Amino acid sequence: MNLILLGAPGAGKGTQAKLIMEKYKIPQISTGDILRNEIQENSNLGQQVKDILEKGELVSDKIILEIVRKRLTQTDCARGFILDGFPRTIAQAEGLEQILSQMNIKDLKVIEIYLAESEIIRRLTSRRICANCGKDYNLLFNPPPPNSKCTICNGEIIQRDDDKKETIQNRLKVYQNQTKPLIDFYRKKNRYFQVDGLQSVKEVFGSIKKILI
Repeated sequence: MNLILLGAPGAGKGTQAKLIMEKYKIPQISTGDILRNEIQENSNLGQQVKDILEKGELVSDKIILEIVRKRLTQTDCARGFILDGFPRTIAQAEGLEQILSQMNIKDLKVIEIYLAESEIIRRLTSRRICANCGKDYNLLFNPPPPNSKCTICNGEIIQRDDDKKETIQNRLKVYQNQTKPLIDFYRKKNRYFQVDGLQSVKEVFGSIKKILI
């Protein structure tokens, strides 16, 4: 079971990825995590990545694809995997197709958890966090106390800058610009599926399970 999980910020992708991992016993793979792991292992690839990042440059598709290839060969991927945040471009998607072909992996599915932009903005602008201990609150689902003091540590509850409307709109613009070409790419290959993110967490997971059967 091999899956690319797509979803704009606030669509619930992280929650669903955890549920999929637990049920199907497959790892969630993010390029950020595997880049950091390579650096920590001080491998040849990791050293290259470290040098590139220290110069403030972007890691090339070639290096990212090589690191993804290496990760997919590890034993915990034998039953399958969830790719999170990768691919981001058509070039990366084409490179991934070559890797999967060489590994004789044919059953890739691409699932997008879809939410309208207005709902994403409503959800994300409602998020709050304790500035001291990091406990999450939400004006819609789990509102903070009237005095805006954390129930755990009495710290100040704040809204993060990246949860403000202007920042969210910019993040959504980036997501749409990156993701729409990928949707078209995988739709042509009959690999793309969409689920309604307005459903409850349980219902979204139920929709995903039907696709993964």
